[in-house]
Amino acid sequence: MTVNRTDTATARPPRRRTGRAPWEEPPTPLGLLGKGVVLGLLVAAVLVPLWAVLVTSLASRETIDAAGGMVMLPREIDPSAYVTIFNGGQITRAVGISTLVTVLGTTVSLVLTVLAAYGLSRPGSVGHRGLLFFFLLTFLIFPGLVPSYLVVTGLGLKDSIWSLILPSAISVFNLVVIRAFFMNVPGELLDSARIDGAGEWRILTRIMLPLSKAVIAVVGLFYAVGYWNAYFNSVLYIDDNDKFPIQRVLQSYILAGQSPNVSGASVSLPGVTAYPPTLAVKMAVVVVTVVPALIVYPFVQRHFTKGVITGAVKG
Repeated sequence: MTVNRTDTATARPPRRRTGRAPWEEPPTPLGLLGKGVVLGLLVAAVLVPLWAVLVTSLASRETIDAAGGMVMLPREIDPSAYVTIFNGGQITRAVGISTLVTVLGTTVSLVLTVLAAYGLSRPGSVGHRGLLFFFLLTFLIFPGLVPSYLVVTGLGLKDSIWSLILPSAISVFNLVVIRAFFMNVPGELLDSARIDGAGEWRILTRIMLPLSKAVIAVVGLFYAVGYWNAYFNSVLYIDDNDKFPIQRVLQSYILAGQSPNVSGASVSLPGVTAYPPTLAVKMAVVVVTVVPALIVYPFVQRHFTKGVITGAVKG
């Protein structure tokens, strides 16, 4: 006798290969958890030191003595360190000098970089290849500290604000980025402007600059942060303590271990310590040094990715 068996189970279709790389596949729950843990640790590694610096700068002498150093948990707010450093003296002058160097240096650098990038982006410009090779050569060859020092001192820039600006006025990397963006502008647009009677200066100011707001904002941020954070030029060229930028003062306080030289150290405010602790003053200087970059960055952050990608990738 033959028994007919009906197989109701359906065979599974073979698994289709998507042809995508493993890193292009959707992440697994375990992978998402691992990414979250890693990102959380990275954020904590950045925020915890900043939090400790901020809290310590606002801590009283008793709180710092009880913690034995850096403070993590605030007990009371004591702004005497900030009142002290902004009550006149070296730190107040240093903040003003750094602000002047940053504003003036960023303006000079942007003007020179934009003009050089526009000239080098025009294939028919005079000395195009030679000047471009000259700029790119600085990527490979650096003259050294002694020749740079001799040039600065020979030009009479020693102990001058210009010694903090002119030696680093043009960054070749930023010049290449802006030049690449200018070369991406359609030539037909420039030809039509020339037919209408526009000269090179009008083309630059009326066409190129409005189209390159994003990349110029990013390059301006690079220059501003570079000037604000720079201190090595001041070590080489500035001998007068009254002309030290804030980074040089910070280096003297934190790394060299010098005592803060501030005037008006006695603070007479309700609930404020008469003489702020040295550690609180040092941390207040660190906060004053970091805050300006944190304030400026959000205003250009929306242009950051677009500006860098547009200026760096051709096509």
